Amino acid sequence: MVPSRDEREAAALFAERYGRPGSDATRDLERLVIGSDFGANGYTTMAQADLLVERLDLAEGKRLLDVGSGRGWPGLYLAKKSGCGVVVTDLPEEAMRTAAHRAGSEGFSDRAHMVVASARRLPFGTATFNAIVHTDVLC
Repeated sequence: MVPSRDEREAAALFAERYGRPGSDATRDLERLVIGSDFGANGYTTMAQADLLVERLDLAEGKRLLDVGSGRGWPGLYLAKKSGCGVVVTDLPEEAMRTAAHRAGSEGFSDRAHMVVASARRLPFGTATFNAIVHTDVLC
């Protein structure tokens, strides 16, 4: 499907944002607010993410979809913590590259996949996932 003009504009805006490296100040703020240095742009805390693992019953053999995940927070964290497989989606390709690099460097790229896609047009069939998260996403 061809992206709408709004989706193209959002992708360009977020590509610029996600293309900027984090500063010491943003990493310090993230550690203070979220509890880790993940490159997140939202404010879901690690304690809240841990609660998602429990409430969604995430475990090895299950599949999670994280919609609008930016650089992979919290989807990659949830997969690493629970052992589940994850697909993280967002529009900016740079964010998906960063997420792929993180999954590889943390040793679980075999169960983490990145898809550049709008939340409005996800390319997945019915019943593909056991759980879906979309933290800190405005649609």
